[in-house]
Formats: sequence, C-alpha cells, structure tokens
Amino acid sequence: MSQNIDLIVKSEFIQSYKDGYPLLSKESISNLDTLKEQGQIFNLVDAKKKFIAQAYYGIQNKGYGWILSLKKDEKIDSSFFEKKFIDAIKYREDFFSDKSTTAFRVFNAEGDGVGGLSIDYFDGYYLLTWYSEGIYVFKQEILKALKEVVKYKGIYQKKRFDTKGKYLDDSDDFVCGAKASTPLIVKENDVNFAIHLDDGAMVGVFLDQREVRKTLRDKYAKGKTTLNTFSYTGAFSVFASLGGASKTTSVDLAKRSLPKTTEQFSINNIDASAQDIIVEDVFNYFKYAVRKKLSFDLVVLDPPSFARSKKHTFSASKDYVKLLKEAIQITSKNGIIVASTNSANFSMMTFRDFISRAFKELRGRFQVQESFSLAQDFRVNPKFKEGNYLKVVFIKKLT
Repeated sequence: MSQNIDLIVKSEFIQSYKDGYPLLSKESISNLDTLKEQGQIFNLVDAKKKFIAQAYYGIQNKGYGWILSLKKDEKIDSSFFEKKFIDAIKYREDFFSDKSTTAFRVFNAEGDGVGGLSIDYFDGYYLLTWYSEGIYVFKQEILKALKEVVKYKGIYQKKRFDTKGKYLDDSDDFVCGAKASTPLIVKENDVNFAIHLDDGAMVGVFLDQREVRKTLRDKYAKGKTTLNTFSYTGAFSVFASLGGASKTTSVDLAKRSLPKTTEQFSINNIDASAQDIIVEDVFNYFKYAVRKKLSFDLVVLDPPSFARSKKHTFSASKDYVKLLKEAIQITSKNGIIVASTNSANFSMMTFRDFISRAFKELRGRFQVQESFSLAQDFRVNPKFKEGNYLKVVFIKKLT
C-alpha cells in the first residue's frame, strides 16, 4: 500500500485542521481523487506543500477520513495505537474501579484520537466497532496494541461499514479469548443489563444514556406512570420501575422488543407481566392514546435520528417538533417529558428551539428541569462539536 501521498487542503480549511479539527471532508481537499485504497495514509499539506497533518482514508457517512497525527514523522503502527489506548484507559480509571457499573465506553473514536473506531467494555470483555473499511485495514495493529494494554476475558467486534453504515452480518463478531455467556450480565449503577455480544448489530443497551437513566430513576420516577417510546430493550422502563414508577408502558415497533424487554425486567426481579410491553409503531400508539384519553406522568422520547416503517418515515431534524407535540398531548399536567436525540445534525440550541416550537404551537407552557450531553466516558474532541451528539432535556409540562 502506498503511503504518505500529499493531499492539498484548500486555504479556508487549513487553520481548522491545524487547530485540531479531525474530519476530512470532500469540500476541504483539492485532489481527493488521488486516494485509491481505503486505509491509505496521506499527508495534508497546503498549496506550498507545507505539512499540516497525517490522516487515513476511510469513507463514513460523516466524511472521507480522519486526522491521526499532527507530527510528520510519527509512524502509524501498533505502538501508535498503544499510546492512544494507554491514554484512553488512564482517562477512565475511575470507571474500572467502580463495582456498581461494569459497562462503559473505553475508546470514543475521534474523542480519543482515532476517528472511525469505538471500543466498549462489558465486565472484562471488549467490543470494537469499526465504522469504515479504512480503519479496519489497521485491525491487526489495533488488536495487538489493545492486547498489550488491557487484560481481557474476550474480544468481540462489530463491522458498521457497509454503504449506509449498517451492520455487516458475516458471523465473525467473536475475535479472541473466551466467549461470553449468553446473555452476559453487566451492571449500570447497580442495575442489571443482559448483553448479547454475538447477536447482530445491537448488544442490548445504549451506554451513552447512563447518566440520564440514573437521573430518571433517582429523581423523577417515584409513583409515576411512565411511557417509554422507541423503547428498544426497555432500559428506561427498568430504571423507572426500580425508581418506584407505579407502572411502565414500553412501545417499540421491533418484534424482538417484547422478549428483550421481558428479559431485562426479569434479571432485575421485576414482574414483566405487571408492566405493558407493546409492539407497535409509536406514532400509531400516540393516536390510540389520544383516542382513549390516556395520560402519563413521565414520557421518554428517545427516537433514532432516522427511522422508516411501512407507514412513517421519521427524521429527527425534520420531525422532532411533530413528535414532541404528540407526546405533550398525552403527558399529564406537571408531568415530565424526557426529550432525547442522538442526531449530530443540529445543536442543543436548535433542539431547545424544537421544544419551544412544539409547546407554542399547542399554546402550552413548559419549564426545563435539566439537560444532558455525553457522559465522561464518551470523550469528545473539543474541536469537533458534532462529536457531542447526545442531547437530552427533562421538560416539565406546566399547561
């Protein structure tokens, strides 16, 4: 593989790359078509061929590659990745010693200096997620570095680099070490989660919502009827129930959400039959709830940034106001809406504007109780604000 060809950065983008912006965009490069193979290392240079940074070519939905080093002579090999992993582990020392939480993010892509790669920790097991063919080229160097730095029970991987960034199901999620039990039981703030490391793209919980779930359990759930929409495996429902919710209702279109949610309840000694677990399009459920004059004290809205069903297409940037209006109508007075999005396409300011618009259009009033972005283990590069994608607002419905 040829290395260190020069790509010329357009003048208006030079300073941001020098300052540490990590993502290679099509608009910023004059001769992008010079790149042939994903995984290729190249130099970013200015028009006078003065060195700016080293990067690798890897096509993602976000861009065309990531900066790895601002040093011209730094070798991108296993020792390079080893240094990155040592720094990442040190940054998360407190997590490793916390017995109440045994699942968290160990390496957060560009936040830890290598865009396109994330690593999650599940009670001694490490799960690598590759987001482009370009970073996957470095698999052997990265695995060698990880094995040098951590003690592990086993290592798994997820490939998320088909043309639309979806999971590649080629039956080799297990990499090395010992295989995990099925399910693997991990803890999050003393709550059990059933994790499936070798069962498709999803493992059973989204780790980025840890602080939000804890807050919901500790401050908002007691005595409340709770509706959890786009509920996946019911994590918010479990936390609400353990926080003393009078009843939870979990709604998700996926058929597997019923057995998966039942499993999460049962491993926490919660009677799933006392809860409602509904397999249904969330938008259809909203219409049903309005028709039946249902209302809930606590409503969790955590949709995917983009989703398509037979009757509905949902895009967070276009449709979140409409979704909020549906939720507001079935939230009781002084009830709480937990509005969440993982869309990187807009800011927290824009998200708060969505909330204001939804209430204004319904002539209602609200009060923001608190808000969240990514937790400490989801380290963010301060020069790449898009990387802090999570936006969660606890909203009190006043009228």
